[in-house]
Amino acid sequence: MSHPEELKRLNAEITRHMSHMNKCLIQVLALYVLGMVIMQHCGQSRIATFLSGLIGCDFGTMKQRLRELTYESEQKRGTKRQELEVKTCFAPLLAWVLSKFRGDHQQVVLALDATYLKDRFVILAVSVVVCGCAIPVAWHIQESEHKGEWNPIWKRLLQELQPAMPTAWTVFVLSDSGLYSKKLFSYLSRHLQWATFMRIGWSQGLFKRKGARVWLPIRDWLYKGMTPMSLEGHCFKGNPIACTLVLQWDAQYDQPCVLVSNLAVHQVQHNIYGVRYWIECGFKDVKRGFFHWEQTKMTCPRRAERLWLVIAIALLWVTAVGEAASALPQWQSLQQARPQQRILSAPLLGWIDLIISILKGESLTYGYLNPYPWLPLPEQ
Repeated sequence: MSHPEELKRLNAEITRHMSHMNKCLIQVLALYVLGMVIMQHCGQSRIATFLSGLIGCDFGTMKQRLRELTYESEQKRGTKRQELEVKTCFAPLLAWVLSKFRGDHQQVVLALDATYLKDRFVILAVSVVVCGCAIPVAWHIQESEHKGEWNPIWKRLLQELQPAMPTAWTVFVLSDSGLYSKKLFSYLSRHLQWATFMRIGWSQGLFKRKGARVWLPIRDWLYKGMTPMSLEGHCFKGNPIACTLVLQWDAQYDQPCVLVSNLAVHQVQHNIYGVRYWIECGFKDVKRGFFHWEQTKMTCPRRAERLWLVIAIALLWVTAVGEAASALPQWQSLQQARPQQRILSAPLLGWIDLIISILKGESLTYGYLNPYPWLPLPEQ
């Protein structure tokens, strides 16, 4: 079967960043990514229909190629069967994302969060939050009724990413209140030494400020409309941690935001944690907002993890193209003062730009990601 020139270029782009993968796997991965982006859907039948028409091959053959990308080696046809090991792609995927960062701002923000697919799966995802959305770079999928502690899973995912993180970069890790754990906080602070902001509950916890003898309820420090405040001390009397307590309650919100951080008080920048919300936008893009993974019929968690690799690369592509396209004269008015105020999200604008390029017969581009708006941390 003949492959269009643009598909060959996408194959080369994936090969450059996933050089550890088998050539045949990369070829199918490139097909899958292109079909998913153009169709705005992760359904194999839709993608196979598009690709079989584009390339000129049998629909059944194409669908089988896509299906087998997610299969275990023993379930594949033929003698040269290779299984896609997703965890080996996490570090290269993170390096790929960081290579898209434009400028010399050497900082990256990772968000940790869990999302559910109905009553079938729970997904633990580490995502790079950027450009008003989030690009998954490491994930674990398990059946929703599966029991067990999540901390070992988070540690394993972060360990897979650590080799790809440039040592000179500042890494921020953000998590919501449901994921707080002293073990995870300690691991991020002592082992990885990454700047950490973990949201906690505020209605019952106690805090003792540095130099004080009395533990006070966290809620006593809070009031609606307050100026953001950072306090050094110990949090949680029953199982205390040394930390900086970050308090904020904007007047437009019904609930305060209370964080524990391993940064010194003078290093805390209060605008950083707000981008954690972008991971919710990322989950929406994966599901009903863009690739419609909520419609998947998959029931095997390991196969779903392999499909997420296709989704992650596709999302990186359209996000980077959309970010670059937002600077073009015809679309500058779409870009508002803040990323969350954009009229169109970066992935959607990227998809539009790619479709226009195809219709005009222009070469496909792969875009870039703009740096974050804050400055590096002050020295200790």
